[in-house]
Amino acid sequence: QVRLVESGGGLVQPGDSVLLSCAASGASLSDYIVAWFRQTPGKAREFVGICNRSGSYCVYEDSVKGRFTISREDTKNMAWLQMSALAPEDTAVYFCAVRVAFLNVRAESGYHAWGQGTQVTVSS
Repeated sequence: QVRLVESGGGLVQPGDSVLLSCAASGASLSDYIVAWFRQTPGKAREFVGICNRSGSYCVYEDSVKGRFTISREDTKNMAWLQMSALAPEDTAVYFCAVRVAFLNVRAESGYHAWGQGTQVTVSS
């Protein structure tokens, strides 16, 4: 059973960059596709982005395209979400999640494991 732990969140100013980490244990991350979601109070979790295992094909939510980048290093069992040009509307709890199939990736169903989330607050 794969377990995921996110880290790297915090309070940042508009325009700043943040690197979120997702550490996997209990299984090899190479068996999975890694996605990132985010959630604000009172709202459903929102899809942020996902890349295939090789990283050659990625899908991002429109509002983060060109600003957020997903990467991974299977030898370290790690994945990352690099976020730049952050804006207050990016404030949320960010989650990494893993799945096997690159299918219907924007839906929460189909993901085998989720991290506990890390808070990112963008405020001046």
